Amino acid sequence: MSLKKDKFSKLDRFYMNLAKNLSKQNEGITDENPSVGCVIVKNKQIISYGVTNETGRPHAETVAINRSKQSIKGSTVYVTLEPCSHYGKTHPCTKSLSRSKVNKVIYSIEDPDERTNNKAKSYFRSKNIKILSGLMSNEIKQIYNKYIYSKKTKLPYVIGKIACTKNYNIFYNNTKITNSYSQAVSHLLRFKNQAIVTSYKTINTDNPELTCRLNGLKKFSPIIIIIDRKLKVNLNKRLFKNKKNNRVIIFHNSDNLKKIIKIKKKGVKLFKMKNKVNENHFLKDILKKIYSINIYSLIVECGKVLTEEFLKKKLFNEFYLFKGSYNQGSSKNSILNIVKKLNKNFNKKMLDTYLKNDKIIKYY
Repeated sequence: MSLKKDKFSKLDRFYMNLAKNLSKQNEGITDENPSVGCVIVKNKQIISYGVTNETGRPHAETVAINRSKQSIKGSTVYVTLEPCSHYGKTHPCTKSLSRSKVNKVIYSIEDPDERTNNKAKSYFRSKNIKILSGLMSNEIKQIYNKYIYSKKTKLPYVIGKIACTKNYNIFYNNTKITNSYSQAVSHLLRFKNQAIVTSYKTINTDNPELTCRLNGLKKFSPIIIIIDRKLKVNLNKRLFKNKKNNRVIIFHNSDNLKKIIKIKKKGVKLFKMKNKVNENHFLKDILKKIYSINIYSLIVECGKVLTEEFLKKKLFNEFYLFKGSYNQGSSKNSILNIVKKLNKNFNKKMLDTYLKNDKIIKYY
């Protein structure tokens, strides 16, 4: 049974806050695993700490145990997320903590993963280890909103993004609409998500790289997922000249064997979706498949057509509208209808980060 917030001491909050800040350090870059923070305290002194590794393993608890230069026997462990209780690619963190003979474990929120959910308490109690939960749960839940949504729905958390001029037009000639500050935020979104979903039209027209180009973060560029039902993508585009195309996936329902062979030679992974009478399920089925390959957060970067399709099917969890500071472009490239739908279906707020004359509106 979780204790009420006022049952925790100021020191408990202090240590859990440190664990929370640690968890944010690798947020979005731990593959399919959530980024967890862990702080180990003995005799009111911090003796070790850890955060989930960039590859998702080892977990924060294991990192903290291995980092400690002294025995953690009799210590109190603060963890942002319930320690895992199942065997996967690593041993359960519950067992590692038990073997280390810790005295108490305090975690903030339960892990929604059904293999672990609410199992740590009974395990620790069976080992005579004190166990408490619920500390700073409201704050820490916000860090795991993508992970929680994905585990509960068996779908990835979907973020939409589009850039437009001040008068709500978009370009198709690769002209920069927003300034370098907005572009940096855009790359930060790529850094914080496992994959980018786009259309073959965007690849053929804009010839994008779709990488994270912030200094030192290119290695965290997301997996690129292209929706291309009839395999119309142009293989001469920049994306396919990169030798590391094993991070490119195409979803299609084509029988064009000649094109399939050419694409596979590029090292690209192909997933063929079944043809359906009801096309309304096509995008949802793609999202289900994306989840099944351990991708639980993605950003959709494409043009009007696919963006409107995602909006129509109510598949966005949140959306970012990047708005330039000048009027330009033709009304045929207007996204005003998209903006109206966003205003109708979401709450919104202006991001307060420095963007010079640009604006970014977050819909949530």
